[in-house]
Amino acid sequence: MANSVLIIGESGTGKSTSGRNLDPNETVWINIANKPLPFKGWKGKYPILNKENANGRQSIANKPKSIISVMKHVSANMPEIKNLIVDDWQYASSFEFFDRATEKGFDKFTEIGQGIAQMARAPIELRDDLTIFFLTHSEESQDHKGIRKTKAKTIGKLVDNALTLEGLFSIVLYTNVKKDVDGNVDYVFETKNNGSNTCKAPLGMFDADEIPNDLQLVKDAIYKFEQ
Repeated sequence: MANSVLIIGESGTGKSTSGRNLDPNETVWINIANKPLPFKGWKGKYPILNKENANGRQSIANKPKSIISVMKHVSANMPEIKNLIVDDWQYASSFEFFDRATEKGFDKFTEIGQGIAQMARAPIELRDDLTIFFLTHSEESQDHKGIRKTKAKTIGKLVDNALTLEGLFSIVLYTNVKKDVDGNVDYVFETKNNGSNTCKAPLGMFDADEIPNDLQLVKDAIYKFEQ
């Protein structure tokens, strides 16, 4: 079973950039939105993975079945790969929703939720030495008591009622952007629930409530915790 980590945050808060320090020789990037990666030299570090280039490091896939297929291919056929990044994960369900916007009834929401759950559970069948990072957008919600909470963005209340996405992960980190009195900006991951989000991590895995937004640091902390 591979390790899986859910990273949640608003656009522009450092989710994709957090993968900058992972070794490209050990990393495959699943680029759901097919957008440029936000760090220097990304084209050379992450060439497209396809039939013509079996040594590629980036896959453009946006449907649940194709995303899971890439994950399984990497696990079975690319033993040198230790990290998988599923970037802009929420778009896998958003794109399907808009593709099926004219369909009547609620079946499409059930099927979209099923696809999300299948992707989140896919690491169970993957190699033990793989770490899967799911990067997704956040949204504000309100419970039955009127209490507002930040959570992973999903498609509609029907999906939320049937599936608590964060419940499928043991590690859920939130991005945060902090500015000091001098105007310097710091991009961090929150590692501890603040009472108004769904952040969580095993007790003792991280030494601080906030850490730099660096997936390599997260991976190192997981490895140290497990030994």
